[in-house]
Amino acid sequence: MDLGAIVSETWEELADGRGSGNPARYIPALALVDPNKFGIALATSDGEVFCAGDADEAFSIQSISKVFALALALEREGAALWDAVGREPSGDAFNSIVQLEREKGIPRNPFINSGAIVTTDRFIGDRTPDAAVDDLMLRLRRMARDETVSFDEEVARSESETGSRNRSLAYFLEDFGRLRNPVEDVLSVYFRQCALTLSCRQLAEASLFLAFDGTDPVTGQQMCSASRARRINALMLMCGHYDNSGQFAFEVGFCGKSGVGGGILASVPGRAAIAVWSPGLGRSGTSLLGAKALARIGLRTGWSVFSGQLPEI
Repeated sequence: MDLGAIVSETWEELADGRGSGNPARYIPALALVDPNKFGIALATSDGEVFCAGDADEAFSIQSISKVFALALALEREGAALWDAVGREPSGDAFNSIVQLEREKGIPRNPFINSGAIVTTDRFIGDRTPDAAVDDLMLRLRRMARDETVSFDEEVARSESETGSRNRSLAYFLEDFGRLRNPVEDVLSVYFRQCALTLSCRQLAEASLFLAFDGTDPVTGQQMCSASRARRINALMLMCGHYDNSGQFAFEVGFCGKSGVGGGILASVPGRAAIAVWSPGLGRSGTSLLGAKALARIGLRTGWSVFSGQLPEI
């Protein structure tokens, strides 16, 4: 299978659709991103990365960062994390306050905002916010094999200045006794976490551990245990696109996590990690062009997680 040709042809077939959808304008710094950007990167176990378009331009990964925070929180907390956050699809908006109040401060899953705030709190542990951010970036740089991975201070500041809903969620969580650290400390890490900037190439390489039982197949570095990688993949499939997760599984068939910066991370267990980026979003907050690209790659490779027999590369 010529994966390079599949990636290149997918990009070329969809390139005329650049600019479709609506960028996330409620975060002012994201509203300034060129809506015509479009990149694809597909990383495999032998160290090859097949790229097309703007695959080497860094972008704000936003909620995709929740995948990495979850892996690291599980490393610190183990199964005890599930006492504080659930594992079920939400069925409501990603920033719903009503659901959090109705269910006594236990978020449905780690990928809606309230669940991600709890996960970030557990990842911080007894450290300072800056120490937790440094640890997160160190791990990502190691997994991406690139020391340039960082976060965009302007995006983080923009998120903090417009983060009233997230503050409300955090104070609800505090009121129910779900946070161990002060609200502003947790949000300081959370906003910087969401402002992490990676290119499609970096993101695909940093995510290979998800497709290969928690370990980078290129370097042998372990990000998490095999059982935890499988559970993260399951959550990505069920909850990775909020109330559009079922439709994404139906149309694409990959474990995935979207971000309002226009990125989507897809894990294909045993095969590859794929990252796409196009800032224009659909109504559910998932990249329109990115989802189409992943659907075409899935169709051409036969790599749906629901396939019985996967083709050899």
